[in-house]
Amino acid sequence: MDPWVWWLIAAVGLGIPLVLTAMPEFGMVAVGAVAAAITDALGGGAVFQVVVFSAVSVALVAAVRPIAARSRTQRPGLVSGVEALKGRQAVVLERVDERGGGRIKLAGEVWSARALDPDQSYEPGQQVDVVDIDGATAVVM
Repeated sequence: MDPWVWWLIAAVGLGIPLVLTAMPEFGMVAVGAVAAAITDALGGGAVFQVVVFSAVSVALVAAVRPIAARSRTQRPGLVSGVEALKGRQAVVLERVDERGGGRIKLAGEVWSARALDPDQSYEPGQQVDVVDIDGATAVVM
């Protein structure tokens, strides 16, 4: 059997754990095996096939892994729920202090609110920033 066939069998063999384990490194090494099969089909020697296999596999792993790691650590672009309310501005409707009981208008809705700083209070009409949402209470400053 020709060496390019063995390279393709290796590529398929590496594709199986890729599907079962969802580890993209197996796919990158499988692409290296396909590159080695193409090298053999074009008349490259055995040493050149191994060099191409190694170079393509290492290059793909070196290029793709940092991109994948970076995308895993980034926050999602679309934020919803209470996370979307953090950082927004609101208008005080009833006096807000550290004890709670105050009311603000946030995103078109009336919310109960308390001040983040225990020494701070906000009067009706003032604009405040929402720092956190604690249950059904907005924490403002």
